[in-house]
Parts: sequence; structure tokens; C-alpha cells
Amino acid sequence: MYPIKRNRRLRTNEAIRSLVRETIISPNDFLVPLFVVEGKGIKEEIASMPNYYRFSLDLLEAEVKEIWKLGLKSVLLFVKVPDNLKDNKGTEALNTNGLMQRAIKTVKNVCPDMLVMTDVALDPYSVYGHDGIIENGKVINDDSVDVLTEMSLSHAEAGADFVAPSDMMDGRILSIREALEDEGFTDTGIMSYSAKYASAFYGPFRDALDSAPADVKDIPKDKKTYQMDYANRFEALRETEMDIDEGADIVMVKPGLCYLDIVREIKNEVDVPVAVYQVSGEYAMLKAAAEKGWLDHDAVMMEQITAIKRAGADVIASYFAKDVVKLLS
Repeated sequence: MYPIKRNRRLRTNEAIRSLVRETIISPNDFLVPLFVVEGKGIKEEIASMPNYYRFSLDLLEAEVKEIWKLGLKSVLLFVKVPDNLKDNKGTEALNTNGLMQRAIKTVKNVCPDMLVMTDVALDPYSVYGHDGIIENGKVINDDSVDVLTEMSLSHAEAGADFVAPSDMMDGRILSIREALEDEGFTDTGIMSYSAKYASAFYGPFRDALDSAPADVKDIPKDKKTYQMDYANRFEALRETEMDIDEGADIVMVKPGLCYLDIVREIKNEVDVPVAVYQVSGEYAMLKAAAEKGWLDHDAVMMEQITAIKRAGADVIASYFAKDVVKLLS
């Protein structure tokens, strides 16, 4: 008679495993990051992110159509700004005819139902590669928030559905929310990078946008004075709760795999959707290992994505989005 209960009965074959599976991945889980550059006819591979590209606006149209055809309905836009347009005040970020503003309109023109989220931070526009304005060798908070707020309004005016502040300045969610309300953008959402850690996993992303902190005397060499210490757990809860109180509609944990304990902590505590960003370093590591033949690319990719959703993610920003959806279909 022993054992009466055999858990393996529910693992006997793929049919029963699929029937009782607790975590299901679908195209609706994903937010697709897209990198945009000036020019025409440009689709250039990012060296440290194999099979991922920067697109000029004309080729962005085709990419958006393909994404939509695959069943992916949300994109997160980033822009690579020419060096001659960078300064210490994010001036180009407020250009109504800037690359981000034109990218928003391009996506909406080619696919009006696509949900468009936009990166709000100064590092792509900064001559120093920082997410805020530098003054006396420090990233200053309040003046940076003023620019980020104007930047968010500019994105909303161009047609963005959500703005996504990734800067980690204090008080920027409240400032942005109040400004959006005052200007009549009551339906424009905010996805806050609430628990964004000072991680070494961001390297390939900074290659993609040429946005790494500059090696300049008396300028911070990293972002540890505003991004979170990766040793901290309870701080993530405080940051997230503050952002929700200030008006965030979605909160994010970034990076992904090394921070799934944080994802679960936040998911257990908040009543808004939780996003996770599976970052460029996570993508690049798997691509490199698979190229060496050390890992099964698709199997590991699906295991990682499933782990992120199982931990509590409602939204997954991932460079693997297209690969996953193609595999699912």
C-alpha cells in the first residue's frame, strides 16, 4: 500500500505536466525594449548583445509591425543620442522634435494600439553619462527632477502611454504625476523603476546607448549615490511604497535573476502590477554561453523567464521577448 500518495503521477507525461502547470508564459507578459538611432536604413547589431539591434526610425516601423504580428503588444523605447547633442542639462531631452519624441510618433503611426512606454532619464543625453545633472562633482537631485518632469511631459505630448523614470532621483514620481495631471494627461501612466540596483549587469546596455559614466576627473565613476546598494532588501520595499504613494501605476525591480527575492517581497506587499527588467548582462551571458556550446539556449531562456514570472512579475521587460514568443508558437 505504500506510498498511497505519489506526487510523480502529476509528472508522468507532458500532457499532465501542462495541465497542472502553475506558471504559464504568454506574449502578454512581455515589454519589448527597443533601441533607436538617428539616420536612415540602419539596423546595427550591438556587439555585446548578439542578435539585438539599434534601429533608425524607418526600420523601426518594420520591427514594430513584426513585434505586433508575434502578439507582443508593448514596447519600451530608448534612444542613442549623438555626442554633439549631449550636455550637462539634458537640453536635447526636451526637444519636441527630438529622437525620442519622433520614435513615439513613429510607433503610434505604424501601430496605434501598441502600448508605448518611454525611458525617462538623463544618461543618454548627458555628456557625463549620469542620470542627473552634475554640480560640484555630485549628481544633484532637485534640479534633475525638474528636467525629468519636463521630459515626461514632452513624451506624453508626443503620444506615450506610459513614462518610465529609470533615474532613481528622490521625489520624481510625485513631481511627474502632478505635472501630468496639471497638463491634462490624466490617462498617462507611470512605470517607476522603484528598486533599481547599482548593478554590474548593465554593461551591454550602456554599450548600446553609449551612456556609461564618463571617466572625467571629479565626476562620479559609478551610480552608487542614487541607484540602490545590491546588499539591501528592506530599502527596496521603502522605495517602492514611496513611489506608489507618489502616484506610480506600475513598479519595477531591476535587474532580474539576482533579485527575485526582492520581486517576491514586493509582490507580497503591494497592490499594483510589478515589472521586472531582465537586463542586458543577463541576456549577454546566456548568448555567450550558448555560443560556446556550454548551455542549451532555449531551455535556459525559458527556465529564466519562468522563474521571473514565478517570483511574482506581472510584466517582464526582456531582450528575449521575441525569441520566447517564437518558441511558444
